[in-house]
Amino acid sequence: MGQENQTVVAEFCFSDFPQFENGSLLLFVPLLFIYVFIIVGNFTIFSAVRLDTRFHNPMYNFISIFSFLEIWYTTVTIPKMLSNLISERKTISFIGCLLQMYFFHSLGVTEALVLTLMAIDRYVAICNPLRYAVIMTPRLCAQLSTGSCIFGFLMLLPEIAWISTLPFCGPNQIHQLFCDFEPVLRLACTDTSMILVEEVIHAISILTSVSIISLSYLRIITVILRIPSGESRQKVFSTCAAHITVFLLFFGSVALKYLCFSVTFPPLLDKATALMFAVLTPLFNPIICSLRNKDMKDAIRRVLGFQKGSMSLVPNESSHAPAQRHISINLKC
Repeated sequence: MGQENQTVVAEFCFSDFPQFENGSLLLFVPLLFIYVFIIVGNFTIFSAVRLDTRFHNPMYNFISIFSFLEIWYTTVTIPKMLSNLISERKTISFIGCLLQMYFFHSLGVTEALVLTLMAIDRYVAICNPLRYAVIMTPRLCAQLSTGSCIFGFLMLLPEIAWISTLPFCGPNQIHQLFCDFEPVLRLACTDTSMILVEEVIHAISILTSVSIISLSYLRIITVILRIPSGESRQKVFSTCAAHITVFLLFFGSVALKYLCFSVTFPPLLDKATALMFAVLTPLFNPIICSLRNKDMKDAIRRVLGFQKGSMSLVPNESSHAPAQRHISINLKC
């Protein structure tokens, strides 16, 4: 009799989107604009780096990979949010929900690894400038990039496979803007305490990346403070600030959301945090990390057909200052 009364959930319903007649269009338009800006901005950056051979170096390679990942990272969630804002049925299938969780978090883990590689690249460029070309070879960069993608997409497979075996017998209301582990697991009709193990693994991964990036930049700042020229020091700090800002935005929102374990936030704060790392951080990344770079802006204008002429990625400086030249080239974000 118990089995007869038990129903299997075939789809989930997002319960926190306003009805169309209650002003959802006011949210749809800005969110659509943000999504288009993210896609166009990151695709333009990716194209500029790939089409110009003078950008074919480790730093810009990592930037292009990060931009490419951002396109798919936002595409996993924002189109469904837009659909929910104007649809009468704000639902997602069980399989669709699992896939959304898997790709969203796999792409997020891969982005975190790429940010870590960018910090390591800067560390080598500043602290070992004469050996930079020997250490950061194209082959090593390709291996690191490929390894980051493979690890990012393999890490979440066990957790998604485990969730797919859980019984969901109702209710099916997801109180979040997209499918995420915690709101979905609340709906499971069984004990989900084993998820704590996965949360610990995620926390270790996040803290490892944060530690590597922090230590790299502490060492970089130490080296920068030794630069005799105040103008050069200010320029290097300015370019460093771009990557540090992206780092703080990305890992700050992720840490607030996923390093709190069983801590429960008010619903509004919970959704604001989710919106920050799913929408707002990707919005700021093209502006902060790439569009502030003069060389990148020149390349983007050329890709869009707004500018002709040559660009010099390598300053016309004398060869007696190789270390400082490496700093000016490789610290640009």
